[in-house]
Amino acid sequence: MAGKLHVFDYLDAPSKYPPAAINVVFGDESFLKRLAIKSLRAAVSSDEDAPVATFDGEAIQWRDVLDELSTVALFGGGAKRLAVVEQADDFVTKHRDRLETYVDKPRSTGVLILEVGTWAATTRLYKAVDKTGLQIECRAPLVGNSKNVDERKIAAWLIQWAQKHHDAVLAPQAAALMMELVGAEFGLLDQELAKLALFAGPGGTIKADLVRDVVGGWKTKTVWELMDAACDGNAAEALRQLDRALQSGEPPQALFGQFSWSLRRFATATRIYQRAEREGRRPVLRAVLEQAGFRAYPKGALENAERQLKQMGRDRAGQLFRWLLEADLALKGTHSSPSLARSVLEQLILRLARTTPPQPAGR
Repeated sequence: MAGKLHVFDYLDAPSKYPPAAINVVFGDESFLKRLAIKSLRAAVSSDEDAPVATFDGEAIQWRDVLDELSTVALFGGGAKRLAVVEQADDFVTKHRDRLETYVDKPRSTGVLILEVGTWAATTRLYKAVDKTGLQIECRAPLVGNSKNVDERKIAAWLIQWAQKHHDAVLAPQAAALMMELVGAEFGLLDQELAKLALFAGPGGTIKADLVRDVVGGWKTKTVWELMDAACDGNAAEALRQLDRALQSGEPPQALFGQFSWSLRRFATATRIYQRAEREGRRPVLRAVLEQAGFRAYPKGALENAERQLKQMGRDRAGQLFRWLLEADLALKGTHSSPSLARSVLEQLILRLARTTPPQPAGR
């Protein structure tokens, strides 16, 4: 059998990975898990009306699942019974021994799908299913062995998904921009694609400008303008935009999340640049910015980022990670109330926007 697969690989060619007697769909992305289960169900029976026994993993007993798997289909023809145990983490914990035995000698009459959140590779059950079953990982793909989300891979998947399921051509820049605005939230990404496809029309092209207007809306535009003003050194305009965002009902903590995402890229770029200098290399600032996650779109974005980082200067940009940590701790603790949270954001904006006064000799 295929062992463990990422859901992107499975959905790209489901016919290569037929359902096994026991199949595990695991991870933290419910939208992707629904897609995987739907595909497995279609592989078991091409009849969309074929009966499927769906069980609540927190309430069902093993004997009920086994009875379903052991029942011969009423109309024969080689059809198999399909049993899906949803939210099966507790079910797996409670019946692990029985499941291990079942993997060795499964019923030929049924197909079992377990939908779980966690699926530890160190367990005997995992190793047993890895040999004879099918395990589909449903979470955002990562870059290599790191913990960083592979945004490029998700963007490529979005382009395919838009074409196959929404009859729309999603431009590469638009896909990357959707990742910036929505993040690796696949259910939300699909909803936004459906909305964008209506604007683009059947077979139409979804461009970055349309994504910015439809997905971002004026609130996102306000936050962009706020960050641009702060990073450009214009504290007065940044504070005006902050007030506008807060007056619209945007929670300070949500705004900080967007602040943090943007500023972490500047902080990362600074560390990359400084590391290159320590190694005796002369880094190109624009290349460093791209390595830190900045993109060349919209037009002029890289030039703006380069100018803003120079405005901050080496000293302030080198403190960004510390400032963000201090702000995060304050917003989760002493300054969690709206009025105090506002002051945390204002302080962060002023730190970004003002010129650091010269320090006396010896300091």
